[in-house]
Amino acid sequence: MNDLKTEFAGWKHVYSGKVRDLYERIGDEAHLLIVASDRVSAFDHVLEPPIPGKGALLTALSNWWFEKLPYPNHIAGNGPECPAELADRAMVTRRLDMLPVECVVRGAITGSGLLEYQQTGSVCGIKLPEGLTDGDLLEEPIFTPAYKAPLGEHDENITFEQVIDLVGEKTAQQLRKLSLEIFQQASQLAKSRGLILADTKFEFGKNPKTGELTLADEVLTSDSSRYWDATVYASAEGKSRMQSFDKQIVRDWLKVNWDGSGLPPALPPEIVSSTSERYKKLLERFTGVRQ
Repeated sequence: MNDLKTEFAGWKHVYSGKVRDLYERIGDEAHLLIVASDRVSAFDHVLEPPIPGKGALLTALSNWWFEKLPYPNHIAGNGPECPAELADRAMVTRRLDMLPVECVVRGAITGSGLLEYQQTGSVCGIKLPEGLTDGDLLEEPIFTPAYKAPLGEHDENITFEQVIDLVGEKTAQQLRKLSLEIFQQASQLAKSRGLILADTKFEFGKNPKTGELTLADEVLTSDSSRYWDATVYASAEGKSRMQSFDKQIVRDWLKVNWDGSGLPPALPPEIVSSTSERYKKLLERFTGVRQ
């Protein structure tokens, strides 16, 4: 992040997350510029080196999904123009009152959900059948929210009752309903592309004028979701069935080559290139355009 440009014509930098940089329109409180960098994160660390072209790939896939999904989103159709040098990796959006909940939906048991299940038999307070193993598909997708922690801290899985405490019962019910609906629609579309949507996270904000719940941030990208090849899943066993189109290759490499203490090691060139190829292949699967 050290070489971050703090201003573009008409835009001033206000915040950086693990992957995205946020700019506000000078003299305009209604619009924001969200820039997807090439940074890659795992286990709450930003890793080195970045993945070349990743920001543009994430932005293209988010934009594709925003156009496909019939739900209000934060894209500003009539907003100010995006700076030309950021056109492929930035979105001009409407400013929202963001909610402090990551709306995670799981159609399979893996990742942090698997760890919680192995310890408690449940995920976010939802009791699951006994004997599930890594990668098993669930009979129905489940809403397993997380509290959005500040930068550098670990997001915390929470129960639906805790979501109610954070945002109120009406909003909590709406978040769960919308998240499950969108997941089901996205899963069907992914299935038509030979993919399994294993899990994903959504973020929502409220329109400051109308209070309408609005889909925000990124949506159904390789960074926010796990996608598996459906053909491989049906023919293989164990962890080998989960051929992913996301950053799981990065997580797996770190688990073998880092004990979790101090700063993580630099990613080797083959992991960087393989990650880039997986992101490209996912975008190509959905859009039909070779990257």
